[in-house]
Amino acid sequence: MKNIAVLMGGYSSEWQISMKSGAVITEHLDRDLYNVFSIVILEEAWYYVDKEKNRCIVDKNDFSITVNDKHITFDCIYNTIHGTPGEDGKIQAYLELLHIPQTSCDSYQSAITFNKRDCIAVLKPWGIYTGKHIYLNKGADYNAVDISKRLGLPYFVKANRSGSSFGVSKVYKTNELEKALEVAFAVDNEVILESFLDGIEVSVGVYQIDDEVIALPPTEIVSENDFFDYEAKYQGKSQEITPARISLELTLAVQEQSKRIYSVLKCKGIARADFIFHDGTPHFIEINTNPGMSTESIIPQQIRATDKTLQQIFTDVIENTIKHHS
Repeated sequence: MKNIAVLMGGYSSEWQISMKSGAVITEHLDRDLYNVFSIVILEEAWYYVDKEKNRCIVDKNDFSITVNDKHITFDCIYNTIHGTPGEDGKIQAYLELLHIPQTSCDSYQSAITFNKRDCIAVLKPWGIYTGKHIYLNKGADYNAVDISKRLGLPYFVKANRSGSSFGVSKVYKTNELEKALEVAFAVDNEVILESFLDGIEVSVGVYQIDDEVIALPPTEIVSENDFFDYEAKYQGKSQEITPARISLELTLAVQEQSKRIYSVLKCKGIARADFIFHDGTPHFIEINTNPGMSTESIIPQQIRATDKTLQQIFTDVIENTIKHHS
């Protein structure tokens, strides 16, 4: 029996969503193969929590725990922390130093994919379609009129390094920019401004087993709100239709684009790429390398639309992570 630690929590505003994701992962791991340990990573403490809610502090020297006088180390880490430090490369770098395999992207790839600006910069030479972008650092000068001319109205203002739609606003009038920047800069000191793309929004889960990159059925996102914001994503204010109501041709196109992006970025484990079909072509928005895994999240919906179960895919990902760990 292998010891598997499921990491959840994190230091960002997404930590509660990560706790839900971790609970789903923990529930669906195969107990015939694995001893499963829920590990909560918070700024104030790293700890293992058992079924009785007892806590045991993690020894950060070797990422181990001691339970009933037994020293426990881990064969693999299932990393489901959203945001920092689990999605931006920090936990990955720490575990790499300890030579402990983990299911998410490696540290360098995580740092790139978590930074929307850097991720788009890496993908553009590969002919990946995206919207137009302007980048601002906190305190930098800007011209609101010029920005509106360059991006067109409306456009989005987003925190550069954040998931789960925190720090996102849609700007309809030039004089709304200042407020939108306040919202975004409250989350991150780097901001990305992105042109509005009109079209069907879809999301595609991708994972790799050995040399095969596998795309899940796309999900179509229809938000009741103005866009796919936090309420729409996590509080039921959207329709998520799996498989998406698009033609087979468009389905295959967005799946191939997702697999290509996954490969170009050298991702690992389960990732989720988001697109908008603009003028019939999938335009890349962003990629989440530790996507939500709560019961209402998109990836579990997509897995249920296949002939596989969550348990089967989680097992495949863990075994593949261990097999290819160097």
